[in-house]
Amino acid sequence: MTKKPDRKVVLCISGMAGSGKSTLARKLAAKYGLRYYSGGDALKALAIDGGYEPRKRGWWESQEGMRFLKKRGVSSKFDEKIDKKLVGLAKQGNVVLDSWTMPWLLKNGFKIWLEASVEKRAERIAKRDKISLEEATKVLNDKERETKAIYKKLYGFNLGEDLQPFQLILDVESLRAAEVFKVLRMVMDKVVHKSGLQKRIVNH
Repeated sequence: MTKKPDRKVVLCISGMAGSGKSTLARKLAAKYGLRYYSGGDALKALAIDGGYEPRKRGWWESQEGMRFLKKRGVSSKFDEKIDKKLVGLAKQGNVVLDSWTMPWLLKNGFKIWLEASVEKRAERIAKRDKISLEEATKVLNDKERETKAIYKKLYGFNLGEDLQPFQLILDVESLRAAEVFKVLRMVMDKVVHKSGLQKRIVNH
């Protein structure tokens, strides 16, 4: 049995769409008895309140998801509401945050960035959503352009480019999900047991 954390662990998992961050964040939360909270899921809940139907997997890359993304670009109220809640959860501790903003907004916590090329991530999204690679690449680029503009305007950071907040940058380009999980388990064992880690880049 995995030992539960003996202090208030705050883990931030981030990476661009298709990097596997949400799946891995959930698995880590379950493995270490931590609460899991997704900024994306919380935004979907707000979208539902606004009359959208984000039920299916890959909704963010759909036409409806892109319409909601453009709406967020016009008004920051959606993102500000979610981020305020995430900051509150971080203060409580023992949580895994699946978020694009928390690594920049939080001073505490252990922050991990999953790095993969647009080509690799588009392949994964095409397979997941059963669409062509060309379509997946287009929607991915469109979504990321809009998303980066939102956070640049709201908080001033460059999503996917400014990686200064992260203690660990893991290249997942050629790794299977199980292999990434194994690496992150080793990292978590050190974090949970209070062994500090210096910033490093892990390439495979």
